[in-house]
Amino acid sequence: MSGATFDKNGIPTKWYNIAADLPKPLDPPLHPGTGQPIGPEALAPIFPMALIEQEVSQQRWIEIPKELLEIYSLWRPTPLKRARRLEQLLGTPAKIYYKHEGVSGPGSHKPNTAVAQAYYNKKEGVARLATETGAGQWGSALSFATQLFGLKCTVYMVRVSYDQKPYRRSLMEIWGAEAIPSPSNRTEYGKSVLKEMPDTPGSLGMAISEAIEDAAKHDDTKYSLGSVLNHVCTHQSVIGLEAKRQMAELGEYPDVVVGCVGGGSNFAGIAFPFIEDKLTGKKPNLQIVAAEPFACPSVTKGMYAYDFGDTSGMTPLLRMMTLGHTFIPAPLHAGGLRYHGMAPLVSLLAREKVIEAVALHQNPSFEAALQFARTEGLVPAPETAHAIRAVIDIALECKKTGQEKTILFNWSGHGHFDLSAYDAYLAGKLTDYEYPTEKIQEALTHLPKVG
Repeated sequence: MSGATFDKNGIPTKWYNIAADLPKPLDPPLHPGTGQPIGPEALAPIFPMALIEQEVSQQRWIEIPKELLEIYSLWRPTPLKRARRLEQLLGTPAKIYYKHEGVSGPGSHKPNTAVAQAYYNKKEGVARLATETGAGQWGSALSFATQLFGLKCTVYMVRVSYDQKPYRRSLMEIWGAEAIPSPSNRTEYGKSVLKEMPDTPGSLGMAISEAIEDAAKHDDTKYSLGSVLNHVCTHQSVIGLEAKRQMAELGEYPDVVVGCVGGGSNFAGIAFPFIEDKLTGKKPNLQIVAAEPFACPSVTKGMYAYDFGDTSGMTPLLRMMTLGHTFIPAPLHAGGLRYHGMAPLVSLLAREKVIEAVALHQNPSFEAALQFARTEGLVPAPETAHAIRAVIDIALECKKTGQEKTILFNWSGHGHFDLSAYDAYLAGKLTDYEYPTEKIQEALTHLPKVG
């Protein structure tokens, strides 16, 4: 299985870095002020050097430290399951497999990178991490990770999710973190937003601005991001590496790999190790599908351009599929799918047509989630529901054509803290919202000017 190696428990001992196999190199990050390419030193104020080195690495395989493998063993390897009862309900000849990342303590794929980031920060003497969270999955994962390594943690949680999902906040506090609704009065940027838009639901871009400002103002604090960046996607590769091995043990290989996308991390985790086979010519016909919401369609409707990762314009400029950093999404219940931009690695693969994307509405996604829960017994997170919708649509197409495709998707997290969203769906109160093209076009007029 290429260069992948595993320990006695079946956990990968190295992360896969897709940057080594891309069809073309990523465009470099640019300085937010000068618009010129930046080096690793420009990121040092907010990230530890070990993560900066991984961010820019072209090395295909990156060793996972033994201390991290011990922590991974708390929940890894995660199960690979076949959704036979769902197949029977659909009457499809397709086989549906899923990688169950909901078995981690925080209940999602997010700890795969959270514990790695906490580990490298601890090694470099950092005392506290500041971060943002949308639905709360990342915030709870980093709270869990910082507790394991004795770090403090401050989480700026998008206000609408803070209100919709109080038990995510409770989970963060159980693991010792401080959760703050964003925008807040804690930062100068947050105060400025509240003055202009006191009733704003918030956005991930705003919360990122607050977390970065917090980190930049405190010498003992670094910033931590749960998606988008190269090193985050690399850490998540344990998902796909395990899945390849587990499917091989069953004598299987997928025809289609599916993941939901917000910033790109869980999709990268399941898909990148398989995309390696596509890029190297081993599986040229492999279909890779990214499922996103119509309410935040960065891949299907965004522009491939340099943009800020945050709303205030403090981050380096990244070349990515973006809806514009001023984009404020509707209060979609799939809070983890509300980011204005897509991971540069995922964006490049979409641009080069290595992967494809589909946009989906909330109600059909929750319908798919109920079909899954009522057949397989597991209640998925609203984000995961988008992947399930895409999988069911593919399986139903196989029913029409008679094709016996093997479909693999990432069951990226459980929905136990999202029951208010299910209540809204069951009561018929969820609305399907397609972000207007004119609003996207207006947001794109605020893209930074790059020569």
